[in-house]
Amino acid sequence: MDGTRTFPLPPPQIQMSSGRTRSVTANRPAFEPRAIDTVVVYFSRLGAPMYTHEKVTLSIVAEGIAHVNGWCYAGVYDPAERSGEGLFFVPDDTLMLDEAQALGIHSPHQLYGAVAPYPFVKTKAITHRLVSTHAARPYGWSSAFAGSVRNAVLPGYTVFGPDNARMAALRLLPLGPVRVKEPLRDGGHGQTVIAGIEELDAFLESFPPEKIASYGLVLETNLLQVITRSVGQTMIGDRMITYHGIQRAVTNNRRLSVYGGSHLICVRGGWAELEKLPMDTEARLAISQARIYDRNAERYPGFLASRRNYDIGQGIGGRGQWRSGVFEASWRSGGASTAELAAVTAFTEDPALQVVEATSVKQFGRRTKIPPGAVVHFHGDDPEDGPLLRYTVVTRALRRAAYIVREASFRH
Repeated sequence: MDGTRTFPLPPPQIQMSSGRTRSVTANRPAFEPRAIDTVVVYFSRLGAPMYTHEKVTLSIVAEGIAHVNGWCYAGVYDPAERSGEGLFFVPDDTLMLDEAQALGIHSPHQLYGAVAPYPFVKTKAITHRLVSTHAARPYGWSSAFAGSVRNAVLPGYTVFGPDNARMAALRLLPLGPVRVKEPLRDGGHGQTVIAGIEELDAFLESFPPEKIASYGLVLETNLLQVITRSVGQTMIGDRMITYHGIQRAVTNNRRLSVYGGSHLICVRGGWAELEKLPMDTEARLAISQARIYDRNAERYPGFLASRRNYDIGQGIGGRGQWRSGVFEASWRSGGASTAELAAVTAFTEDPALQVVEATSVKQFGRRTKIPPGAVVHFHGDDPEDGPLLRYTVVTRALRRAAYIVREASFRH
């Protein structure tokens, strides 16, 4: 859910299952980086339009990364002023492989975010398999990825044609209502729940078939009473944190339900350190599913990431069965990034810390409250999103890993 982003992508080539493919990693140049000393914000070629508060927060994240590493912050990248040598990039979105290589990025140590070989890879379209081996798919599609994450996601399909959408719906509807998702939309936007094939037909009548062919549609089992968990890992320089937590939904100034922040429980180190923490069975399952999704991302040649965030939905399916599965990945700077950076900063300032709880919050409207110790990122009127407050607060920092997790208060 990690923020709302809508962006145009060039229509990918459609290939049938018999189509030939080529490697995008051939002839990759050797990389010997110059020492990084400067952080810049970079607006990517396929990045979405951003709200003012999102741009402000992106700059704050970049400044924070510079501060924690003792680097300079140089604002928005300008290729006319300097080359990519010695730079650490904070992009607004996942970069395409050719774009990253043009900037001199060949390692996750050079950016806060990710690099992907094809535009569709950075969307939720990759989450599910196709309806058949002969179904249309974009150039570069990895059936191996979709097959490998099948047990880590909800029952669902990705389709690139109306007929395949109907086939997917007919298979899923016996399990209950189906949620239809537009891959280019985030934050719960661009989603429709259908309870029958007639409702899908009505949806498809108003949805351009060329848009389905270019970007696809995701159909998956709908959940009720949903809790959305965040599981991820962030690497900045030689510092790594790994975390799990809970997301919050809020009502924005248009009275729509949107992402409202994340409460993260962060550990110093990697997945092994995270799994040593005491936690409930549902959280442990979410971590396991996120890890499956994460390690299979490299089935897309050229993929690399320093920020890995996964949304896991847990709730009740249409036939009363409790389900859990990864909704999507967010490999770019997102709504939880300020909480991640707060944890990195706390670990840097106190080498004895082992666990940090940090919360990023977004509140809409003029009646907002700032808790003690919060770091405010934006407080005012966004020209497009209206009055809102964004802040981050570290709620607990411990020198030991054994503690009682407090999540319930953030769910509401």
